[in-house]
Amino acid sequence: MADLSIPASGEHIHVRSHIGLEEHGFEEKRRVYWNLNPAEFYEHALRNNEGILTDAGALRVLTGQYTGRSPKDKFIVDEPQVHEDIWWGNNQAVTPEVFDRLYERVRHYLLEKELYVVDAFAGTDVKCRLPIRIISEAAYHGLFSWNMFVRPNRDELAVHEPAFTVLAAPHLGAKPEEDGVHSPTFIGINFARRMILILGTLYSGEVKKGIFTVMNYLMPNLGIMPMHCSANIGPAGDTAVFFGLSGTGKTTLSADSSRTLIGDDEHGWSDDGIFNFEGGCYAKTIKLSAEKEPEIYATTQRFGTILENVPLDPRDRRPDFNDDSLTENTRCSYPIDFIPNASETGLGGHPENIIFLTADAFGVLPPVSKLTPEQAMYHFISGYTAKVAGTERGVTEPSATFSACFGAPFMPLHPTVYAELLAEKIREHGSNVWLINTGWSGGPYG
Repeated sequence: MADLSIPASGEHIHVRSHIGLEEHGFEEKRRVYWNLNPAEFYEHALRNNEGILTDAGALRVLTGQYTGRSPKDKFIVDEPQVHEDIWWGNNQAVTPEVFDRLYERVRHYLLEKELYVVDAFAGTDVKCRLPIRIISEAAYHGLFSWNMFVRPNRDELAVHEPAFTVLAAPHLGAKPEEDGVHSPTFIGINFARRMILILGTLYSGEVKKGIFTVMNYLMPNLGIMPMHCSANIGPAGDTAVFFGLSGTGKTTLSADSSRTLIGDDEHGWSDDGIFNFEGGCYAKTIKLSAEKEPEIYATTQRFGTILENVPLDPRDRRPDFNDDSLTENTRCSYPIDFIPNASETGLGGHPENIIFLTADAFGVLPPVSKLTPEQAMYHFISGYTAKVAGTERGVTEPSATFSACFGAPFMPLHPTVYAELLAEKIREHGSNVWLINTGWSGGPYG
């Protein structure tokens, strides 16, 4: 019989940090794959039956039961050192004992599995980036992490010391009655142990938003405003940022071919200007077309892109972006340099224009409004918009919601912390603030 082993399944030479898995409670394992490249992640994902190739060479994966985030299953460990900082009105607490019990279960489970380790950074600004490590039993999570976070060079990998670690066991579920949690899905953030546990869900957005939540906790202490926004730069060097919840148009509006893209979802505003938290994009693809969004569409036709829960035509494996039979929340993940006009540095100046995107489900707001600083703070704190179908479990049509800071699910601190930081930045740099309604005008949805 022919040898069908794949190159990466044997001995492979990759740069890895001197900080091994023993730092995370794992004995030295033979079946650990460190910092693979996209081709190797493809090989493993295909071998593991995690996905299939499309006609153009993208990797299509299905995440099963969970095709969106599970906000009701996300917890922050209530430790003395963070208790007074966390906004418990919006964030769920879990005890250290529950977290530790689940960690031990995950550790023993993953000891028997092949593991994929990706060392990366959150943040393009070398002054304040966060070294992170993602460990998962899913090769596709490795490729997703390679796409989405800031990729170190070989010298940086050799000395990488992760300050926060994600442990993902998507095929292991929590035991709600025994563990005191809501469901088999569990996303737990432990700031004392600098660790995120993800159980019972393959949906890769939990990895991305888990790290985003961590950045939203850490950055204000450095005087940096973390933002759920996209950002780009005009030909004259003017920076614009677009705030909005998932699905309100941040990615689409920031992917303007006449402007340089800084990033599509998560940024920080420091004393030096805007910087991207990420190294990739995670765009919604429902009803995506080459005519309406050519640059994003082009990424779906490339090797290295992940198509998440996108139906394929069984005859030729072409993606059908109009098919929402699996979920409205179909997604693609790709490195930001797949966008031709993306910034090479992920950095920008202080924003000249700040744009709040709101999908008004009732058709009350006008299409465009210019806000005073006081109005800007009101809209930032209230965060009126609509939850768009598919981005969370159980949301099938738009519904009015108020999400503080246009990203309350990811903001562990009280909204006033972020609002005061934003107000300080706006006053200091004289930014214009606009409210744009990307939902309905002149009447409600339906």
